[in-house]
Amino acid sequence: MLRRLTIRSCQMALGHWPLAVTGFIFGLVSLGATHCLAAPPNVILIFADDLGYGDLECFGHPQFKTPNLNRMVNEGVKLTSLYVPTPYCAPSRGTILTGRYPFRHGVWSNPAPDAPNGSANDIGLPASELTLAEILHEAGYATSCIGKWHLGHLPKFMPRTQGFDEYLGILYSNDMRPVNLIKNEEIIEYPVVQATLTQRYTAAAIDFIQRNRHRPFFLYLPHAMPHKPLSASERFYKKSGAGLYGDVIAELDWGIGQVFEKLKELELDQQTIVVFTSDNGPWYGGSTGGLRGMKSTSWEGGYRVPGIVRWPGQIPTGQVISAPCGTIDMLPTLLAAAGVEGPKDRIIDGVNLLPVLKGEIPAQEDRLLIGMRGDKISTLRQGRYRLHLLPPPPSTIPANAENWIDPRGPDGVTIIGPFEQYKPTAYPGLTTGDAPHRMMLFDVIADPGEQQDVSKLQAEVIDSMVSAFKQASGEIDSKFVPQLTR
Repeated sequence: MLRRLTIRSCQMALGHWPLAVTGFIFGLVSLGATHCLAAPPNVILIFADDLGYGDLECFGHPQFKTPNLNRMVNEGVKLTSLYVPTPYCAPSRGTILTGRYPFRHGVWSNPAPDAPNGSANDIGLPASELTLAEILHEAGYATSCIGKWHLGHLPKFMPRTQGFDEYLGILYSNDMRPVNLIKNEEIIEYPVVQATLTQRYTAAAIDFIQRNRHRPFFLYLPHAMPHKPLSASERFYKKSGAGLYGDVIAELDWGIGQVFEKLKELELDQQTIVVFTSDNGPWYGGSTGGLRGMKSTSWEGGYRVPGIVRWPGQIPTGQVISAPCGTIDMLPTLLAAAGVEGPKDRIIDGVNLLPVLKGEIPAQEDRLLIGMRGDKISTLRQGRYRLHLLPPPPSTIPANAENWIDPRGPDGVTIIGPFEQYKPTAYPGLTTGDAPHRMMLFDVIADPGEQQDVSKLQAEVIDSMVSAFKQASGEIDSKFVPQLTR
């Protein structure tokens, strides 16, 4: 009988945790002989909230200090053309956990408990979808989600219905009411003291790693920050010298450093693949790193996010991959790292990047990536070009921005710095450039800020991109596809 045994399971005693873990060759158990081979890796996926492409020191921010993420870049791979499928929260979260575009997994708008007349209450990831947690759980992994879920707040959508053994966090954005802290399915704090969320999420993550150090684990850590309202603990508040946003980034970076320290302490560092990225572009106060637009817009600043992957001994250090790729690729990539097969009964839109990360094959430069906004496909990225199928919204600073009042502003009780939240005057991206219209085309290698529309000069490029999209869109419901003619 073939059974797979890990180093850790051999050390502890056979049968302590499930041995039949799909996708590895662990050894032959026959005639009383047991041979132990390499253990499956742990998987940690850290997902910041509204972190802009330019919000990290290692991605060029001139003031924010991120020494731990800088070290992660130096010890791993920096992805400089990483895209999310939508410029806002929930659809992006559905995609990173399923490897599927929103038009497949069914979440293309945000659930919200405080929407008028409950209009966004019954939105969530369908039970029919398979998440990374479900697949790894079935393969014997301990699984935990710590942080923002935002894939449905009704009982039928909650994290433990989607493969997670345990959950701690807020089920939606931290500016939606009521701001409840949930443990599994129970409310344990209301209102949430948001100033300590990063510290508490970090402590819970370290505790989960400690408790599961002798078995493979999957930790999904979708942090609350730097989504507004921005909150930092007393330890970090007014310490960065770069304003409240800088304080928040410093604390987020500290928390990630604590996770790495625990891995090293438990001698799990080389046994763990860690991914860090963000769900979409930044809100006011953040930085797109010179890209146009911001969160919720279909400009580059809404979709391009920082990406870092680290796996000591497996992924060469100091790499920079500039070819377009997506958070949609994380599921197949992490399953490949774990040696676990992905589902065969559905379309997985992401691709396995592990051979690219390992330096075994070059990245695919001409791959087509799709961006949605609402229930329509709005952008295509292929090679050096980005095509706007629909007119992007104006990237402008609102009139009377200094006196702007956030309709979901903080209440002054549950956070530190309620009067230091950023206004539209702190717009995070470029607001200049050619006026929006359908079928705009930009060379985002030469013009990453999308300033000069080249659609009239590169008509053949548009035809080629539309043709490539049409070949791929035969499996896409036509209701998601806008008019493609110029």
